[in-house]
Amino acid sequence: MTASPALGTHPPATSDLLRSVFRQHAAGVAVITAAHGSRPVGFTATSLTSVSAAPPMISFGIGTGASSWPAVSEAAHVGVHILGEHQQELAATFARSGADRFGAPTSWREGPEGVPVLDGALAWLVCRVVARVPAGDHRLVLAEVVTGDGAGEGRPLLYHQGRFNALRD
Repeated sequence: MTASPALGTHPPATSDLLRSVFRQHAAGVAVITAAHGSRPVGFTATSLTSVSAAPPMISFGIGTGASSWPAVSEAAHVGVHILGEHQQELAATFARSGADRFGAPTSWREGPEGVPVLDGALAWLVCRVVARVPAGDHRLVLAEVVTGDGAGEGRPLLYHQGRFNALRD
């Protein structure tokens, strides 16, 4: 067991405290995509969650200040891509502000419902957005699965301690 100071000496809740705690939490890495007019948008997310099996639903969080938020705030459908350990550069590209996320070397195609679908992901879904729930400076997006493919091979990409990592045995 790890020793910790008395409860009364712990720091108050702040965004820095939340970030430091969640650096200890390993999370799978996904890229969320949407079409915005004729332009694709997307971002890296580690907040993806399975919500319901019947009907099949997922959720993810997005900051209202994110460059992809205007598109996601209006999108009827989104793409959800589970990245493999071979896709660290792709994850970094979609996480980087101002990056040309859909330019070379990103390989993608227009998928069902006009949603951008990234090539090479371990798995992908196209989902219909059913709600956008306010949550502080973010929105939680709830979406019902329409279609997808979970047949990719490989190991998942993880995010831990502020870095993308491979799963180790």
